[in-house]
Amino acid sequence: MRITGLQPTPVAVPFREDELWAYGGRRGLVSILLEVTTDEGIVGLGEAPAYPSTDIVLSVLRSVEPLVLGEDPFAIERLMKRIHLVGTWHHVKATSPGIAAVEMACWDIVGKACGQPLVNLFGGRVRDQVEFFYYVSQKPPDEVAADGRRGAEQGFRTFYLKVGADDLRDDVQRVAALREGAGAGAHIRVDANEAWSSAAAIRAVAELERYELELVEQPVSGRNLAEMAYVRSRLPVPLLANEASWTRYDQLEVIRHGAADVLSVDNQMDGGLLNLKRGAGICEIAGLPVLKHSLGELGVGVYAALHVMASTPNFTYANQSYASLLADDVLTGGPLPYQNGTLTVPDQPGIGVELDGERVERFSELYQREGKQFGFHDTAALKATPLLPKR
Repeated sequence: MRITGLQPTPVAVPFREDELWAYGGRRGLVSILLEVTTDEGIVGLGEAPAYPSTDIVLSVLRSVEPLVLGEDPFAIERLMKRIHLVGTWHHVKATSPGIAAVEMACWDIVGKACGQPLVNLFGGRVRDQVEFFYYVSQKPPDEVAADGRRGAEQGFRTFYLKVGADDLRDDVQRVAALREGAGAGAHIRVDANEAWSSAAAIRAVAELERYELELVEQPVSGRNLAEMAYVRSRLPVPLLANEASWTRYDQLEVIRHGAADVLSVDNQMDGGLLNLKRGAGICEIAGLPVLKHSLGELGVGVYAALHVMASTPNFTYANQSYASLLADDVLTGGPLPYQNGTLTVPDQPGIGVELDGERVERFSELYQREGKQFGFHDTAALKATPLLPKR
């Protein structure tokens, strides 16, 4: 079997409301859906978030296409080495989501050709459902409380809230509101996105501790692991590495520095699903749990990673999800079928999903018309302009 083509399709899927964090935000997800065709008629699906932009991901796909065409999609290790060595991507610290999308599509081809769901190819199930969190954006406390109630009613157990406001009192009010809305038994995870200094992080977590936080995500810069380790030693709440741990090389350094209690891992930033499994394995050897970070994914990307998470023991925390924000999806059936905050591992071959042609066409047209509206923006700019009309 040989690869005969790469067909990328950018799509824009709107959020129900703005996603806001300490210094930025966006109004929806832009993803590049990738179809990898073969000479035997099997088509593999992949997905790449438009990070840092659609143009860059598309340029990456064009640059690697000559290295991919004519190759055997079963020879995934060889193909990735070819891209990284011949294509010189080994000089780049974090690879492009575009490369990860090629690898994802190859795994889909292999699963379809073998008649097996990917979970079986990655070691078999250790769990049948994978848990995700309910994302709460920065907003007034009464709306945060309402989101907490809504997520709890849908069965989510873990709630994720952006913090790092200019005024700590705003963060305290939001976390208090989330605790009230989500209930006493909910897990609350806060993410500062590197917004705090060491002193500010220690002070902030001391103020927020009373609300029984599950994890504090990347309270300080991920580029200074000695500082992270110091902050971790002073916090009463476990520290989750994110910006510090996007690749398995980063994860190894976080472990060496003793800089985190839990690590985020991400196939999109680390070259693919196999590296997602490898990174989790490195952390498991160190006795550390992991969870999956997401730059924002639609159903193809979510379900592809789901197979790895279901086959890897130390994914013991709720993983990142955009279920609370996304208004729709590109898969047959539309929005993903979360049940009590979990998704069930597909039994169908490969990733086990199908694209909805009408939805793909509609969201591709939306990207062509208004794609720039869905990219990353300064928080102040988003707050100053009205939301796009619902679609």
